[in-house]
Amino acid sequence: MDQVKNIGWRVTFAGLGINLALGILYTWSIFKESIKESIVAGDGRFDWNLAALNDPYAVCCLVFAFAMILAGRVQDKTGPKMTAILGGVLTGSGLILIAFSTSWIVWILGFGILTGAGLGFGYASATPPAIKWFPPAKTGMIAGMVVAGFGLASVYIAPLGTWLINRFGLSQSMLIFGVAFLVVVCVLAQFLINPPAGYVHPDARATATRAAAPAGIDFSPSEMMKTGTFYKLWLMFCVGSGAGLMIIGSVAGMAKSGMGSMAWIVVALMAVGNASGRIIAGIVSDRIGRANTLFIMLSFQAVIIFSLMFIAPGQVILLVMAATFIGFNYGTNLSLFPSVTKDFFGLKNFGVNYGLVFSAWGVGGFIFPRVSQMIVAYTGTAKMAYILAAALLMTGAVLALMTRAPETETQPPAMGIPVPVPGKN
Repeated sequence: MDQVKNIGWRVTFAGLGINLALGILYTWSIFKESIKESIVAGDGRFDWNLAALNDPYAVCCLVFAFAMILAGRVQDKTGPKMTAILGGVLTGSGLILIAFSTSWIVWILGFGILTGAGLGFGYASATPPAIKWFPPAKTGMIAGMVVAGFGLASVYIAPLGTWLINRFGLSQSMLIFGVAFLVVVCVLAQFLINPPAGYVHPDARATATRAAAPAGIDFSPSEMMKTGTFYKLWLMFCVGSGAGLMIIGSVAGMAKSGMGSMAWIVVALMAVGNASGRIIAGIVSDRIGRANTLFIMLSFQAVIIFSLMFIAPGQVILLVMAATFIGFNYGTNLSLFPSVTKDFFGLKNFGVNYGLVFSAWGVGGFIFPRVSQMIVAYTGTAKMAYILAAALLMTGAVLALMTRAPETETQPPAMGIPVPVPGKN
């Protein structure tokens, strides 16, 4: 049994390592500032419209999310190793492509589409095999540890990216990142292994968390999409992720007026919050339930984003604290939603089912940063974007209190007629 446990932890840390590479997405604000400086200076390198600055990032989020659906199916059918290799190749290819062009359309293709698809395949490969090796009572903790790598990546990518850009320029930096991540992800992919068929951890219990679906329930994608629970989860994920990505994609610019070239520190601290939020929320939700944890985190995020309206650019300490808390609350989404998907809809089709839930992340990541950038471009302030995001987050918090496992949403009919169980004949 010790050997089995060692394999489980090996898979977990390999997944964490893959996400440490793929988390380059959260360092977009560093790259965006370099592009913006070129546009404002009129040096001819980046001839973009300022309102389109977030477009590659927004497209990347959208493609990332919808690639997760296909990647989840590939993971369910062929296993995590090949899925991760595809992720490494696509991510690296996208970054290498934009190293040779400053064209907006090439950045949309390279960073937005290729890298976005690569992130989807790589991300989809890491969490499912890890949580399969552990009992349900540890689902939140293990999911949080694996995805923490994605959030923590900016701790090293932000300062490294700033140093590389200052030393070699943006294009050469993208080439270096592209080659490095292609190699790293493909190597770590060799350590991703699913447990043998029928494997059950000896510590497994029938019910992992409150309001979880009965043991043995496995929803197909079509069955899942017929439940009201799926759409509640989708809406909450869309709002929670979109509001966080709106700030993450612009935080370097927010900090630059007060911190200058040290603005990367705010990006790194937000990443620490992002990673710790994933782990802490996973552990807390294992104890008090996913829905209760979601209510707390969405409410807290609404308050923090609303507070940005009252923080001046020069108030560095307050900005750093707000960024860290926003990163923390945003990160909770990335451990809570895979955990609740597994709890409510089962493990058999977890890859594709979570891919469908995760599409909400992409829609939120596409809409919120794009709309906020347009608001800033045309009004000169992001205050209206903060108000809108806070209101939607509070709506999501209320929705969390109304969310239950599918079987608990439907009361048994009168006369004791049994309710059909999805996934069962």
